[in-house]
Amino acid sequence: MSGVDEATDRRFMAAALRLSRKHAGLTATNPAVGTLIVRDDGNGPVIVGRGVTAVGGRPHAEAEAMAEAGDLARGATAYVTLEPCAHHGRTPPCANALVAAGIARVVGAASDPDPRVSGKGYAILRQAGIEVVERVLADQAADQLAGYLMRSVSKRPQVTLKLALSSDDMIGRMGEGQIAITGAASRRQVHLMRAEADAILIGINTALADDPELTVRLPGLESRSPARIVLDRLARLDPASKLARSAQSVPVFVAIDAEADAGRRGKLEALGVKFISTDTFEGRIALPELLEDLAAQGIMDVLVEGGAGTARAFLEDGMVDRLVLFQGPQPLGAGGIASPVSRDHMPEGFRLLREARFGDDAYGEWIRDS
Repeated sequence: MSGVDEATDRRFMAAALRLSRKHAGLTATNPAVGTLIVRDDGNGPVIVGRGVTAVGGRPHAEAEAMAEAGDLARGATAYVTLEPCAHHGRTPPCANALVAAGIARVVGAASDPDPRVSGKGYAILRQAGIEVVERVLADQAADQLAGYLMRSVSKRPQVTLKLALSSDDMIGRMGEGQIAITGAASRRQVHLMRAEADAILIGINTALADDPELTVRLPGLESRSPARIVLDRLARLDPASKLARSAQSVPVFVAIDAEADAGRRGKLEALGVKFISTDTFEGRIALPELLEDLAAQGIMDVLVEGGAGTARAFLEDGMVDRLVLFQGPQPLGAGGIASPVSRDHMPEGFRLLREARFGDDAYGEWIRDS
């Protein structure tokens, strides 16, 4: 299949990338990878095997795809969104499994920075005489796998800061709790973002003022709710809050320090709330150290949803990798809480990645240049 043209490779890799999102946020410490097995017996290329990293992280996508393809994998092309693994565990590496299945050609997207894999997976394939084409839609794959790549290289999760802004760049009104700034279409997009994240994070002031649930409430995706994290060094979270009362069904972690109220902590623990002991710096939780601890637990993607103080702290510490702004058409006017960022006041080092409209709302996504 060495005559396959570049357009065909890009088409099937784009399909593999779409497939990989199926289990985003559900694959524990492993990345959500997609694999397609494609063969051409003279009548055009046909997908004969599909695989995505299983919930929990095992089996890997390549194994799932080859199991579906069976004998049809021999002589076929495998499209993989991340370099096949090369390290031995209880099961053989995916690179060796591709060789054993008789795959003739492997097209890869993102390279794996894990030192156990980096370049080694492709080397195993080439040594076996398999044609390897690298970096097809590599930028798109790296964008989808940003959390895994960040944790592998920087030992912390990718942080996405999401804010809903009024037309006059406000994120709410003091003392009024949750205010609907954007429309239903934007809110559905936020729930989809939650479904693909490993954790949602807010500050204690937002938890007390808004009493949010922070779950996924899209039909059919309710089971995709990620862990909820509250920055609450003194353990002020109300045991009667929606977060505390739902901790048995969807995990809740409260980041505290040594000064946390022992009585309140005991009440929250009885409800199933878990605690993360943290360092503090100048009276607030040390975010770089907290993110290192979260990465050590396998968390790759953290969605920061508020409020203004928490957003500002992440920005000041240089811990934001991706900025997402949903902007509604109406102003909030006097008494509004100013957003720490806006389209016209973006932190240095961020570039616009994509724009869209959801109903009457404008959407913008910026990423930090590495």
